[in-house]
Amino acid sequence: MNQHTINERPDFAGLDVLRAVGSIGVLTTHVAFQTGEYFRHGTVGTVLARLDLGVAIFFVLSGFLLSRPFWARAELGRAAPAVRSYAAKRFFRIMPIYVVAAAVALAFVPGNEGLSVGEWLMSLTMLDTYLDRSLPYGLTQMWSLAAEVAFYVVLPILMWFATGGRGLSVRRSTGVLLALPVVSVVWILWAAPALADERAWSPTLWLPGFLTWFAAGLWLAREHVLQQAGRPTALGRRIAALGAQPGVCWVAAVGLLLVTATPLAGPVSLEPGTSSEALFKHVCYAGIGLLLVAAGAWSEPTGVFRRVAGTRLVRHLGHISYAVFCLHLLVLAALLELSDYQIFTGDFPRIWAATVVLTLLVSEVAYWVVERPGMRLGRRFAVSRKTQAATAEHAASTT
Repeated sequence: MNQHTINERPDFAGLDVLRAVGSIGVLTTHVAFQTGEYFRHGTVGTVLARLDLGVAIFFVLSGFLLSRPFWARAELGRAAPAVRSYAAKRFFRIMPIYVVAAAVALAFVPGNEGLSVGEWLMSLTMLDTYLDRSLPYGLTQMWSLAAEVAFYVVLPILMWFATGGRGLSVRRSTGVLLALPVVSVVWILWAAPALADERAWSPTLWLPGFLTWFAAGLWLAREHVLQQAGRPTALGRRIAALGAQPGVCWVAAVGLLLVTATPLAGPVSLEPGTSSEALFKHVCYAGIGLLLVAAGAWSEPTGVFRRVAGTRLVRHLGHISYAVFCLHLLVLAALLELSDYQIFTGDFPRIWAATVVLTLLVSEVAYWVVERPGMRLGRRFAVSRKTQAATAEHAASTT
């Protein structure tokens, strides 16, 4: 194996577009719910409800991007990325804009008046789903961020089990990758329903129920590294060939989306469906996320998809997508309050367009004022930790 063929942190120009698609999908499904479009227009309304699959796209994407450095370093025989640097980057990437969004929602969104200090702390620390059955107004999308943060915490542990600290064993890592969907199935079918009856919390929204989506990203990342190393698995060669045809991947993803618009995937209302319906939708969403991330990872650099996805505008929309995710419900709440709109009374196109435009504007400001400084701070903290570690190692070797 030529170690120089493995890039630890390549620039995946075809993946930023998925962040934009995911965030706009989540925004769209929330506007569709508030305007009552879920229950109009038959299949169209149901498809709008299923655009919550944006969360699955985020989770598969996170699994792919965050695990890939671990796989690459394992294949190269190097130590795993430093946990402190990894944690610092994740903390300063996620928390600044989240805290701003949470504080604004708790202070100004109607329905959140009179919350106690304890309730404020619960929301600011993303503990709502662990301690309550609901989230504050303007923050109802944050259950997925809490699950994502839980994944950040366990990822280094998962990768240690998958690689043994050093070395990428296909057999060992496959065992871990297969165990994650098993945990999700058990959680969805038995554990979460049993726990939901015990007390006021929301176990259906916890990380175990979404490990399949993250596992899809982990598997794609492993196959990408193995392909660069010149030892792809048989299934890895097939997914790479499929990803090299992004048009096919997107058409197949749309087909799966339409399948989830059938009764097989359960109701579109807030009423929970059966465990089997939840599992069916869960698997379909995993497939959609896998197909789209594969297309972004393996599409040809000179192909039409990569040329479009790699344009500066599209990539920038991906860069501000996290702010869009965090802030869109605040913008929607303000729009509905200022226009004295009565929910479920229609007018979806106008409200959606206004929400998209205003959210993009607010997110652009938040990106430069809040997110970019936070990311710089995270990088500085990570570099500082690396410098301290290198100095300590040099001193020890000198002694």
